[in-house]
Parts: sequence; C-alpha cells; structure tokens
Amino acid sequence: SGLIGRSWAMVFAAGGFKVNLYDIAQQQLTSALENIRKQMKELEELGFLKGALSAEQQLALISICTDLKAAVEGATFIQECTPENLELKKKIFSQLDLIVGDNVILSSSTSCLLPNKLFTGLKHVKQCIVSHPVNPPYFVPLVELVPHPETDPSTTERTYALMKKIGQSPVKLNREIEGFVLNRLQYAVISEAWRLVGEGVISPTDLDLVMSDGLGMRYAFIGPLETMHLNAEGISNYCERYREGMRRVLNTFGPVPEFSGEIEQKISQ
Repeated sequence: SGLIGRSWAMVFAAGGFKVNLYDIAQQQLTSALENIRKQMKELEELGFLKGALSAEQQLALISICTDLKAAVEGATFIQECTPENLELKKKIFSQLDLIVGDNVILSSSTSCLLPNKLFTGLKHVKQCIVSHPVNPPYFVPLVELVPHPETDPSTTERTYALMKKIGQSPVKLNREIEGFVLNRLQYAVISEAWRLVGEGVISPTDLDLVMSDGLGMRYAFIGPLETMHLNAEGISNYCERYREGMRRVLNTFGPVPEFSGEIEQKISQ
C-alpha cells in the first residue's frame, strides 16, 4: 500500500472495481486510505477525478486487509506492489500460488525484474504477467505487459482488456527483455545526455531544455517511428534520406557511462 499500490487502487476504483488493499501493517493501511481519500477529494475539487463515480463512491469500493488469504478471496486480478526486491516478490507470489484458483491473474508492478526470475516454478505460472506502470499510474496511463515464457495468451489478453477498461494505455511485449521497453528508451536518452554534458558539449540545464522544449514536445503525443514517418514521405523515404546521416552520428556515440565520478558531481551541482 505504498505509492504505487495506492495509485493502482485509485485507478481500479475509478474504473468501478472493488479493491482490496493488502499490507502487513494495519497502520500503513490506515494512512494509505487517508492519503487516497485526501487525493481523491482534491482531484474532485479540481475536476481531475477519473471515472464516472464520485470520490465518495470510489472510496466506498476500497477496503483494507492485513490477511493475504482474506484479501484475495474472490479476486479476479491481483496487482503486486511490494518494493523492488526479488526475494520479497518471489515470497509473495509463492504464497499467492498456494491460495489462488485457476482463474485469477497474478500481476507484478516490477519495473526491472524479469518474469522469468519472478514466476518460474509456480504452479499458476500460466496466469502470471508483469504489468509495469509508469509512476504515478493515476496520471501516466502507459502499462507495459510483459509475459513469462509460459504465460497463457489469454492472461495477456484479459490483462490488456482490463487495463483498457480502467483507462490505462497497455502495450504488449512479445517477450521479456532487460529493462522492458520504456526504460531501454529512457536509458538510451540518459546515456547520451550524460556523455554530451560530460564531454562539455552542453550544460546540464540546456541539455534538459533540448528535451522539455524540443524533442519532448513532439514525443508527448507522437512516438519516434511515427515521427520518422511524418518527417518524410513515409518510413522508406525517411530511411532513404537520413540513413547515412543517422549511422554516421550513431557511430560516434561513446561507451556506456559509469554514472559516477566527475560528471556525476558536475550534474549534481
């Protein structure tokens, strides 16, 4: 029931679903519920509350529980939001594996742990999937759906349909890969940003402006492949025009930075 768990609870309640918020400490749950109430009231006053129900109606859909078995009873979908610790997550899923039936979907919010590491060996592995949100899920709709090699296609389809129903923007990865997709793209940008600042090409402040007042404005509503398509007469024409230039520039990219030392100090300051 931390930041991500609370945000997910709000998203599901906004979609009209009953939510059981589970944690091991009663005090943690009580403060989580108070925080959700405060957020929902503020959002309602500002006109930003998601869904067709009022804040009170949405709050009425959220219950809290310190008993895992009771929390998941009758559930059709379970979204795990524990800290990014492999052993802790594996422990939770092994506990869930013993108490759930064959219809419930077991989903993880992990941002970097591969499904292979999380779910291998579970008897309900076909029902397991990673649903990686972007923090905070209430305001950023993207959800990366990453299957385990043994995940049943119906698990992916049901999760996709559910995410659409609650107003998120799900994307399906056909297989697992380190960093999934969002972080691979993000790290590629961070890596080159770090090198450009480190090599004295540009200041940290101006580097950020290149994204916020340049690329970011475009990427806020169209992606890199659509940008290529619209920057020329289609993808093939773009490649024909810019292939050589892109390859020339990309070949000058340096090695993966250490993200430490002098450059870290410079950017930190």
